[in-house]
Amino acid sequence: MRLHRNLVYAVIDGLHSIFNEKEYADKVVEKLLKRDKRWGARDRAFIAETTYEIVRWKRLYTVIAGVNPPYSREDLWRVFAVWAVLRGIRLPDWKQLEGTPTRRIKGKFDELSKERKYRESIPDWLDELGKKELGEALWDKEITALNKQADVILRVNTLKTTKKELKKALAEDGIYTDDLKGYPDALVLEERANVFQTQAFKDGWFEVQDASSQLVAPMLKPEPGMRVVDTCAGAGGKTLHLASLMDNKGQIIAMDIYGNKLKELKRRCRRNGVHNIETREIDSTKVIKKLHDKADRVLIDAPCSGLGVLRRNPDAKWKLQPEFLDSIRETQQQILRDYSKMVKEGGQMVYATCSILPSENRQQVDKFLNSESGKGFKLKKDRSIMASESGFDGFYLALLERTPQG
Repeated sequence: MRLHRNLVYAVIDGLHSIFNEKEYADKVVEKLLKRDKRWGARDRAFIAETTYEIVRWKRLYTVIAGVNPPYSREDLWRVFAVWAVLRGIRLPDWKQLEGTPTRRIKGKFDELSKERKYRESIPDWLDELGKKELGEALWDKEITALNKQADVILRVNTLKTTKKELKKALAEDGIYTDDLKGYPDALVLEERANVFQTQAFKDGWFEVQDASSQLVAPMLKPEPGMRVVDTCAGAGGKTLHLASLMDNKGQIIAMDIYGNKLKELKRRCRRNGVHNIETREIDSTKVIKKLHDKADRVLIDAPCSGLGVLRRNPDAKWKLQPEFLDSIRETQQQILRDYSKMVKEGGQMVYATCSILPSENRQQVDKFLNSESGKGFKLKKDRSIMASESGFDGFYLALLERTPQG
């Protein structure tokens, strides 16, 4: 691989924004890719993939480079040099890369790779937490799996097309996909590509959605004509899946505390040809109370640590703090107790997270069932999806039913 100066400068700028300005990696990369219209697909791929890879291995690379925050541009060039040496890329004769100690870098890598916290590039506290909650063996496998680049997986919008038609349309654009066994609406890209530029995406034929995430809506078993409430809808990936499963019939109430996310959902609804979704911003407790005992199905896609989706959000490792985990567990329990009141007798509810930690998952469900609010509910089934076993995001799903009284 030959390094191009303008592309490497873009990566360095991106790392500065992520590491020093604490900006989100996905937003930074999105901005970087708009910098030069002359860049082709390979140039953009280099910027995106190199930036994400250095973010993913930040701890390992910065220790090898011998640099500490806040990182100067000289520091960031050293980190980039570590990445390049470990990838076997020949360093060009640029002044920023002069005197790179290639042999020392390789030796330091071999030495640090003996310790998991460096080998998998994670904070000490996170390594301890993973080991405590999952056990040494499973945590070791799981964090290794979560450090691999995620596949690009699509969910076919069955309101507009079929899997066969979508495969054909994408192939005409040079994008080839495979079916995923056990995931009826999923296609996985054979090679990474910018699918958002395709006519099929603009026409609302698909959404990008990980395979594990595609299991959430079907677990709720929504049927046409039902009233379904998606309580933490966000920009609505799972809400749109619910609409497809309901054939656009019935009512889906998509709720969130963030109104701007619901605006994005409305835009996606138009593209997807969905018209049975009503959005409601949760700006007071009245919004919830109005729906007490009114919903056939309730989805709680709860806010969580996001540890199951580190493959696509590697910077979360550096943004996450132990105090946040303590507060998010309290929020999860409060949401379960408040939002479960919307389920009518005989109705069902799914509690889901994109976390792999039992303390955010089954332990939260058990705590709810043992509370006053959970007395009328029973756990029908639950499932922990591990990235090391599935090859996809780490997720947790629990189906609960409100039992009819009397």
